[in-house]
This record gives sequence, structure tokens and C-alpha cells, in this order.
Amino acid sequence: MKKLSLLFTLCAFVLLISCTGPAGPPGYSELGKVFEATANFNPNNSYSRLVTFPSDIVVYESDVVLVYLLEEVVDGNIDVWSQLPQTYFLNQGTLLYTFDHTYIDVNIFLDANFNLNTLGVEYTDNQIFRIAILPAEYANSNLGMNELMNIIQLEASDIQLLSN
Repeated sequence: MKKLSLLFTLCAFVLLISCTGPAGPPGYSELGKVFEATANFNPNNSYSRLVTFPSDIVVYESDVVLVYLLEEVVDGNIDVWSQLPQTYFLNQGTLLYTFDHTYIDVNIFLDANFNLNTLGVEYTDNQIFRIAILPAEYANSNLGMNELMNIIQLEASDIQLLSN
């Protein structure tokens, strides 16, 4: 009886994971989208760059937006990226590359505890950013921590029963 129950559970599990659901809204992809933008920071643009998302990339309110700064290129063609916010401790003080975003655009800007006019061009000119948009959806659950821990314990005990 125990082997029959295990076989039934295994078959049900295989059937459930092999099912597919709807493809999602038009333009939706399970893969993230990435593009690059170059920025020049100066007093005329308030040391910021507003980057509008390309029209071929659909961004939803729930999607995750990440921004990376190209730090250097090594061995001639290997890019080294740092995720924003990125902090630099300079002689003048502390410099921060940071950003905020909507589902339409991302605003990349510099912040510092000193006058940004004293920055050298190595921090302001031709800065390359990689912007990644990762599809996500809001969770439907408002579980408290106790409820979540109970679910995890139940799943762990189910797995333990299957392995016996």
C-alpha cells in the first residue's frame, strides 16, 4: 500500500509539473531584457540622465529594474559591471551613482556630499550603464511569517514522507 501511494504521488507530481499555463500578456517574456545607455553628467542636466525604455521592451509596474555601471574593460573585451547604487570615496568626499525608475523610464543620477562641479571627467563623461528589466508579478498572498513557516514545515514533512 505504501508503494502504491508513493507511485500515485509521483505520477500526480509529474502530471502537475508538465502542465503549461497561458502565455501571459502580449509582449510578455519569461526572459529579462537588457539594453545599454551612455550618460554625460554635468550642471546643465543636474548630474542626471533620464533614460526612456525602448518601445520594443514592455515594462510592467511589477517588473524589477536593475542598473549596472561599466567599471572597466579588461583583457581588451571583458566588461566589468557594478550594480547601482555604487559608492566612491574620493578626496572631495563621498560620490554615489544611483537611480530611480517607473515602468516608463529610469533616472540615473549622481549624489555627493561635496560640490559635483569638482568631479573629474572620469566620473562624469561617457559613463556606460546596463539596464536590466526582469519580469515579475505581485505575489497574491499576504501571509504572515508564522503562516509561511507552517507551510514550509508542511512541505518539508511531505518531502520526508516521500523519501521514506
